[in-house]
Amino acid sequence: MYLLISILIIIACILLILIVLVQNSKGGGLASNFASSNQVMGVRKTADFLEKATWTLAVSLLVLSLLASFSIPRNEGVERKSAIEEQIQSVPDPSAMPQFPTPQSDEGGGNEQPNQPEE
Repeated sequence: MYLLISILIIIACILLILIVLVQNSKGGGLASNFASSNQVMGVRKTADFLEKATWTLAVSLLVLSLLASFSIPRNEGVERKSAIEEQIQSVPDPSAMPQFPTPQSDEGGGNEQPNQPEE
């Protein structure tokens, strides 16, 4: 169902783009190139048709978008954590990490060698 609605949205978008480009604007638009077709139906009827088609496609695009948002497939039976939440859970506890020995300063001047057996 979601795939069908998505395809209809794409078709409506393409048709809407084409109809808006064909409409006559202040600069003439692409409709000025089709002057011979305007003579058959009349300029006013063509403008009315293009305006009605624009509004119809705009409303259908809105309705199809709402339907698509309601028909998005969701896996309700399977609860899966997000990737970030899984990474947070898998981080080891910093207090449980092993403590490495740190170099300690010698108080006696540093000439003594540690771990030598006494004679």
